[in-house]
This record gives sequence, C-alpha cells and structure tokens, in this order.
Amino acid sequence: MPDVLVHTRQRPGLLLAIAVLAFALLSAIVPELFTGQDPLAGVPAEKMQGPSLAHLFGTDETGRDIFARVVHGAALSLQATVIAVLVALVAGSALGLLAGFRGGALDSAIMRCVDVLLAIPSILLSLALVTALGFGTTNIAIAVGVANLAQFARLMRAEVLRVRSGVFVEAARAGGVRWTGVLGRHVLPNALGPVLALATLTFGTAVLEVSALSFLGYGATPPTPEWGSLVAGGRGFLATAWWMTTFPGLTVAAVVLSANRLSRAIEGDVR
Repeated sequence: MPDVLVHTRQRPGLLLAIAVLAFALLSAIVPELFTGQDPLAGVPAEKMQGPSLAHLFGTDETGRDIFARVVHGAALSLQATVIAVLVALVAGSALGLLAGFRGGALDSAIMRCVDVLLAIPSILLSLALVTALGFGTTNIAIAVGVANLAQFARLMRAEVLRVRSGVFVEAARAGGVRWTGVLGRHVLPNALGPVLALATLTFGTAVLEVSALSFLGYGATPPTPEWGSLVAGGRGFLATAWWMTTFPGLTVAAVVLSANRLSRAIEGDVR
C-alpha cells in the first residue's frame, strides 16, 4: 500500500483525475455535501446572473442555481453511465468468454454479430436503440450499453484465446475439471485485467454518449437536471448567458478526461 501511495503522488495528473471522479461520484450520492440550493426552485429576481460567490456557475433564465443543477444532475447522468458500462461489461464479456473458449461454429456466429455491431458507430447505434426503446434514463443506459458491448466481447475473446493455451488450463482439463470450472477458476480470472481497464475507458465514453442522448431530449423529463439537458438548455442564451452551457459542458469534459486518464493508469499497471 505505501508503494501505491508513493507511486500515485508522483503522478499529479492521476491525482487530479481521481479527485474529479470522486467529486462526481459524491455529487451523485450525497449532493448536499456541495450545495444547499434547490436545483428545481428558481428565484425570478436572480435570473440570468453570472458566476459569483453566491452562485458559482451563475443562474439560468428562471433564477435556478446552475451549480446546484450540475451537482444534482450527476445522479441521473452517472446512474445511466454505470448501468451502461455494466450492461456492456457483463453481456460483452460473457459472449467473448463463450466464443473464445468453445470455438467452432459458436465462435463464428458470435463474432459475426460482433463485427456487425462494430461496423456501426456506437453513438448512432445508441440513438437507434433509444428511439426504439423510448425516452427515459434507463432506456438511454440500456441503449448505450448494448452499443458498446461488442468491444468487450472482442477483447475478452482475445484474452481467453491467449489464456486457454496455458499449461495450467491444459492440466485442469486433463485432470477432469468440467469446462465451467476451468472457465471460472482459471480462464476468467487471468483474462479479466485488460477487460476491466477497458471498462474504465468505456466509462468516459458512456458519459459522453449518455449526455449526448440527453442533449437530444431522450433523457429525463424537464425540469429534472441531467448534464446533457443542461447543456441543451443554455443553447439559446449563448450570446447573453454563456455560463449556462459552458459550465455543464466543462463538467462533462472533465469527467470524461479523468476517466480516460484513470483507464490509462490501470492499463499500464495491468501490462
């Protein structure tokens, strides 16, 4: 543990990324730690005020505190992101695990389906899926998760093919261990590292895609705050109230960049 702490202190970029992600996660769980303002209540006398000590991110056209809306908006935005990453991780890993270990016709069938999914940009596939599923944060999460599962399936399959040729796997199979036991005890634990690094990277991508779909109006019903809808809500006021779009947009960018930085650190440790 001390070595990990020293190693982390020597990487200020990684420390900043962890701090940003911690702020986002705490905002989603206990927003009262950062603001006591009501994200839904507006004060008409304070509408369209710029950033100040009273309102760090300014106020919107109805006098609502934008910082409070960004903090409270983390709950739905990150909830959808976590669900999306879990859907992609679990479903994609299961498909890749079966394809890589069983091989043959099953492998070919799964990989052809994966190739089709990879041929479609994930944001376009997410948009098509959420159009079919309907509006709502949960539907956005499912759509983004399904759109990103192909990369998990391909990576897991590659790792399984690498691991299953190991001597310890052959010894387990020769010893009469059932294939499910070989998968659970030997193959999966040794193939999971790079997949978890990909999950961290996908977290950043999923934040961006969830926010994009929310920006287009597929998310929660207004006035419930979400990061994407907050960016969309300020579009008509860019000339007079730039802060309405800028600060929610910077929040999304900071979380995405921080997740990518953490993913690179995890990937480097795995390798």
